[in-house]
Amino acid sequence: MSYDFDLFVIGAGSGGIATARRAAEYGAKVGLAEFDRLGGTCVNRGCVPKKLMVYASHFPDLFEEAQGYGWSPVESVLDWEKMITAVNNEVIRLNGIYQRMLDNSKVEVLQGYGKFVDPHTIMVGERQVTADKVLIAVGGKPFKPNILGIEHTITSDEIFHLKEQPKRIVILGGGYIGCEFACILHGMGSEVTQVIRGEKILRGFDEDIRNEIQQGMTNHGIRILNNSELIAIEKSEAGVKVTVKASGDTVETVVADAVSLAAVGRKPNTQHLGLENTHVKHRDGAILVDQYSRTHEENIFAVGDCTNKINLTPVAINEGRAFADTVFGNKPRVMSYENVPTAVFTTPEAATVGLTEAQAREKYGDAIKIYKSRFRPMYYTLPGKDEKTLMKLIVDQNTNKVLGAHMVGDSAAEIIQGVAIAVKMGATKADFDATVGIHPSSAEEFVTMR
Repeated sequence: MSYDFDLFVIGAGSGGIATARRAAEYGAKVGLAEFDRLGGTCVNRGCVPKKLMVYASHFPDLFEEAQGYGWSPVESVLDWEKMITAVNNEVIRLNGIYQRMLDNSKVEVLQGYGKFVDPHTIMVGERQVTADKVLIAVGGKPFKPNILGIEHTITSDEIFHLKEQPKRIVILGGGYIGCEFACILHGMGSEVTQVIRGEKILRGFDEDIRNEIQQGMTNHGIRILNNSELIAIEKSEAGVKVTVKASGDTVETVVADAVSLAAVGRKPNTQHLGLENTHVKHRDGAILVDQYSRTHEENIFAVGDCTNKINLTPVAINEGRAFADTVFGNKPRVMSYENVPTAVFTTPEAATVGLTEAQAREKYGDAIKIYKSRFRPMYYTLPGKDEKTLMKLIVDQNTNKVLGAHMVGDSAAEIIQGVAIAVKMGATKADFDATVGIHPSSAEEFVTMR
């Protein structure tokens, strides 16, 4: 058959755009559907604007710490509207860059929702197109639990467009999104209360990482209500009243400044794709794929958060490029999900790669050895602050191989990115020990731990 496109991509997030461009490089005729701005969650409502706000939130501490180095006190106030405008202008600039990249790659962009008519036919608005291969890259969307008054909350998507800074905010959820926004808003001067159902934040991370970040957040002044269940949310003259039941069945009401932030997770954004017109299978909305990102429909593939594997932008990009290399470049390869590094941009910051201690013990038993160091970085000595950095290596004693590396502290993401290369290559503790440290630095602790 003759098709309009060799590949049609539904969703112009990081994974979809990377795949479209890579397939086009191999000579494929590529179309792409997107109903919103180019770049997806990461560029528009996630990684990029969030990281810019993280930077903005650090300045009050920097102003204070500068005095320890002889600088005179700084009196400064945040212009929220100016900051938000600057952040969103940068997002708009990136949207334009993505459009130019797609234009240069000769990828045709169709504005609108993509919906399957059949496995090879997609409706985008009023236009119907056909494609030999179809890639689903629609990402995820915030999930709001069924709680009385949940309509009075916003999600992480809307935080970037608030006209005014919330002076008091309740954050629901202890995942990385909730924790990051708790730290961002607290750093900017908001009074933050975080409500989590469990004992600790950041379920799934190494226990030492969880403990260190939670203690750091508490030390900085963020109030964390753990073992707590949200009962109801209601509007009042004073703001938004959040009623919480804590352990022991004690009930507490927290008043937020007209808004609270729901950050209790995300779900695949697959509800309105017309999947019922194909043989594509999904579980709780997450599209089921094989190691080559192929669905149960032979010509349809899926990458990124809509498959709910590891929901990280670089993972979606790598999955998409592996698909394009395999199908259009005749270079078969699969995405490896082992030793994928990740970071949490809280204050203090954290980053990790490889197995947690619990995972390592489950897999290797008593054969593992833990190396751990906790210290005050040199930077904080003159300001007289008791900020700590935690570094941790998990090693298989039988092979001396480093199974995991974890860090909490300044520049954790920058440091772990380099360490991740060594872990991915199978470096041993002896390899770490044989590496000369850069002195004085925090990073050198990874090659001097005993």
